[in-house]
Amino acid sequence: MFTVYVVVTVLAALLAAFSAYSVFTRAEWVVKPLADYGVPRSLWVWLGIAKAAGAVGLLVGLALPPIGVAAGIGLVLYFSLAVITVIRARWYSHIAFPLVYMAPVVGSLALMSAA
Repeated sequence: MFTVYVVVTVLAALLAAFSAYSVFTRAEWVVKPLADYGVPRSLWVWLGIAKAAGAVGLLVGLALPPIGVAAGIGLVLYFSLAVITVIRARWYSHIAFPLVYMAPVVGSLALMSAA
């Protein structure tokens, strides 16, 4: 069970890090929807920092579980707010995107409690 937890946690961290990288490099497929949703450009760097910190926290959590729990909770809150942002912008077809990033984080938290 511990091996599955590690694999899911590393996957969650990689996805969060990739998402942060995409914001930092202003990948069109990320920043165009952010603009369409009405997210101010001044927040984009902070959003990337939050995702990057969550990714690092998940990996550190493999050695220090309380850090991993905090990072996981932070990422779940982040992606939950992303879903709310998408809904408020009425882009219902985009709801799945933040859920794809949130799912392995939720799985990591669940497996952490089981491991």
